Amino acid sequence: MGFSLRKALALFRVWMQDGIAYRAAGVIWILADGVPAMIMPLVWIAAVPEGGTIGGFTAQQFVLYYLVLLLFSNFITSHLMWELAEDIKNGTLSIHLLRPVSYFQVCSIRNFVWRLLRTTLFAPIFGLLLFAYWRNLDFTGSYFGWQVWLSVFLGHLVSYSLVYMLSMLALFLEEARAVFEFYYFPMLFLSGQLFPIHLLPEWASRAATYLPFYYTTALPTDLAVGRVPVEGCLPLLLVQAGWIFAHFWVATLLWKPGLRQYTGVGM
Repeated sequence: MGFSLRKALALFRVWMQDGIAYRAAGVIWILADGVPAMIMPLVWIAAVPEGGTIGGFTAQQFVLYYLVLLLFSNFITSHLMWELAEDIKNGTLSIHLLRPVSYFQVCSIRNFVWRLLRTTLFAPIFGLLLFAYWRNLDFTGSYFGWQVWLSVFLGHLVSYSLVYMLSMLALFLEEARAVFEFYYFPMLFLSGQLFPIHLLPEWASRAATYLPFYYTTALPTDLAVGRVPVEGCLPLLLVQAGWIFAHFWVATLLWKPGLRQYTGVGM
């Protein structure tokens, strides 16, 4: 099925209305997901000696890191595999297969709309956090040029393509939730969401750059706070694009044989 702008706009409106209807629940999800990053600045302010550093970060730089991470992650990080797996398990996928628009387009627009809405809902919370931590912020070396925002967009596509690929496993496995739960262990550690990648041992931080998790939230955040020089970021942006292509390619390989396994009546 080819791409149709008219159908895409119709889907955009449908999912936007759906998201707005559940905006209160959305705020709760935002707070639940963001609590660790909201609290961690306080931990590092207390841990870093006055005028000192830990892992090359001052207390003020830790605060900036987590606030930027929070802002970016609300747009970047996708959790759509739970809904897609539920569609497959309950047989809802059958309805989508009969519609004149591809399931991939439905999922992509659904995901993108929720990311936009979630970022919008987070904006006032982010304003309060900026106000609360303003005296503890240091913008020295920070950068928010077009390369950073391009990396944010690519990071979102890396995250979405990765979970979309994982969701294809639900076509083969009766219960894919265990796989999804395991996914969060490396994702949280290697995407910089618990702590900056640069605090890991050198071998671990280097290994992280060979996995897709780093190219979701960690790379855009590192670019924004000045931990990665923007002058040499082009190869890293190309790596992001490479992971996006690889994930969608594998998802395409899994889709057709997966449909042959799909019963169409739910489980």
